[in-house]
Amino acid sequence: MRIAYIDCIAGASGDMLLGALVDVGLSLNDLKEKLELLKLSGFEIEAQQVQKNHLRATHLKVLVTDQKTERQVPEMIEIIQRSDLPEHIQNQAIEIIQKLGEVEARIHGTSLEQVHLHELGGIDTIVDVVGFIVGLDLLKIDELIVSPIPLGRGHIQSAQGEIPLPAPAALELLKGVPVYGVETDKELVTPTGAVLLTSLATSFGSIPPMKVEAVGYGAGTREMPFPNVLRVLIGTKESHYPAHIDRLVLLETNIDDMNPELYDHLMDRLFQNGALDVSLFPIQMKKNRPGTMLQVLTPPEKVMELKHIIYEETTTLGIRQQWIERECLLRRFDRVETVYGSIQIKIADLGEGKIKYSPEYEDCKALAKEHNLPVRVIIEAAIAAFERQQA
Repeated sequence: MRIAYIDCIAGASGDMLLGALVDVGLSLNDLKEKLELLKLSGFEIEAQQVQKNHLRATHLKVLVTDQKTERQVPEMIEIIQRSDLPEHIQNQAIEIIQKLGEVEARIHGTSLEQVHLHELGGIDTIVDVVGFIVGLDLLKIDELIVSPIPLGRGHIQSAQGEIPLPAPAALELLKGVPVYGVETDKELVTPTGAVLLTSLATSFGSIPPMKVEAVGYGAGTREMPFPNVLRVLIGTKESHYPAHIDRLVLLETNIDDMNPELYDHLMDRLFQNGALDVSLFPIQMKKNRPGTMLQVLTPPEKVMELKHIIYEETTTLGIRQQWIERECLLRRFDRVETVYGSIQIKIADLGEGKIKYSPEYEDCKALAKEHNLPVRVIIEAAIAAFERQQA
């Protein structure tokens, strides 16, 4: 599996992302050839080698002669639909432009059809979006992983006047994504950079296990106290089995003064509100008190909601929180027919043609009740049916 890891050293923008792909090995001529399929005049792209704090990088410029910088979303989508780009590239680009439009509409309190994309409505935005999708396609990237994203704080002039940083559109797009603050009043992440990363990334987190084959740097325009670059690592996944890595949050607290009957309802509420896993561990606490450690695994966007439930339903006064990575085998589902009924089978891919599998317990439990049989009998029947199907 071919991986690209985007290291947002100084944030992300459309030109930084494209520049990094060209720097890591994407042919500029191949990129230009694909962009000609847009059937758009009024722009050209050029790449220059620059120094950012003594670090060499590629600065990719989209030079636009078309003076129209404001378009509505339907007009931008129509440009892509009229192009000769492959259908899968068109579909991805349209989805990203539409996502950008939906965010702008929400911020300005209007509809997707009526919202005007001001600076984001220019040809350069279309070129950045299509160019990055095309670049990943030409480099044959199967999985895109992105680092936590740095954000500055201050103000910037826009077509509609002064706006706060991070830009409202960029911040809206980064919901659920790991970010951190940097002491700068400059814009580090543009809405175009944010929408490309959040739309195309398979996960966010640290560098995954991989064999690095190439490294490239894309430069931003401004001079900063630190290198104003974005780095991309291209490589292959160092794993004997197909899997993906999720960036999750682990919530944890120790409790020694709560009625244990209450944990049942607590677990139900946590699962109902998006927890991926809830675990209870017996522990020995200070003053030799027996206690319980509660662990909750959650997607980043559910953290605040689940913390509120823990505080509301337990006696704890504090919660530990940490980012973790979870590796999951790729999986699929199938159904088998047995003499007792239909049962779903969960199948995990171990690579090299090997799999492991298990019947869905709830299906087996329901059929066991229906036929007044031990669950074990139903499970054995499901496994036998699946193995016959695979033979």
